[in-house]
Amino acid sequence: MTTNNHNPLLELKNLGQSVWLDSIRRGHIESGELQKMIDQDGIAGETANPSIFEKAIAGSHDYDDAIRQQVNAGKSALEIYETLAIADVQMACDVFRPTYDATEGADGFVSIEVSPKLAHDTQGTITEAKRFFKAVNRPNVMIKIPGTKEGVPAIEECLYAGLNINITLLFAVQAYEEVAWAYIRALERRAAVGKRIDRVASVASFFVSRIDTLADKLLADKMKATNDPALSAKLEALGSKTAIANAKIAYVRFKAIFDDPRFLALKQKGARVQRPLWASTSTKNPHLPDTLYVDTLIGSDTINTLPFETIDAFRDHGEPRMTIE
Repeated sequence: MTTNNHNPLLELKNLGQSVWLDSIRRGHIESGELQKMIDQDGIAGETANPSIFEKAIAGSHDYDDAIRQQVNAGKSALEIYETLAIADVQMACDVFRPTYDATEGADGFVSIEVSPKLAHDTQGTITEAKRFFKAVNRPNVMIKIPGTKEGVPAIEECLYAGLNINITLLFAVQAYEEVAWAYIRALERRAAVGKRIDRVASVASFFVSRIDTLADKLLADKMKATNDPALSAKLEALGSKTAIANAKIAYVRFKAIFDDPRFLALKQKGARVQRPLWASTSTKNPHLPDTLYVDTLIGSDTINTLPFETIDAFRDHGEPRMTIE
């Protein structure tokens, strides 16, 4: 149990890891609860996506009046969603603005995601990302774009245009490497035409627990199919190890890419690294420790984006120490 003067969440910051809240809700912002988490837990950013907004809107009365007004104005469901989402992100950006200013643009970001329907549409993604960036109109907004094959050129183009980009839905190390180089290419292009590169920010959201959900099912199927006790024991020992190993390999690649002469030349001009962000880090398997995907992935220049329950669990019994290497 933590006492008031010992908060494991605050110790993560000393180890070089930022904690972002993986949730957004109007009532949480307006009540001052978000500010309290910034002050007491050192929460340094916030991420949202369509399913998070769905939970917030359907699971509370925070939006009833705003929805009524929009319906009366004849707005479509999509227009209403966008209006509500943009307003929430603007409010959250304003709450995080002091963090953004104090860290000189390293933290304090709030993410809003382009439509999932655009995941395989490069030009559509670029258009919507620019529209959202303009509509939110805050320097600390990040636009989420998935790291699909079609998403990579959109990510590069948006970064070149000066948007802050959170690349989401990365599962494979190879996909991670592609978006890291896209970030470097975008900064090289900006530098070549004399544009500033010190305030263009990007994070690469690498998903964790969902990989174990899939891998553990495959291991269980293999265990059922064998009569060999030694093989069965070996397979069992691999349970819930895949996701962490995958993330650690991505971190090794992160260090190599951002130690490359191409990036170091940009660093001389003020560029920041594109930090890996560990996403989907709540434990899906009830038999595993509830802070497993936080305790095992602590390292410098990283972010972990956590839902409320994982923040509460880590505050209570997390173990802050360098573990990723």
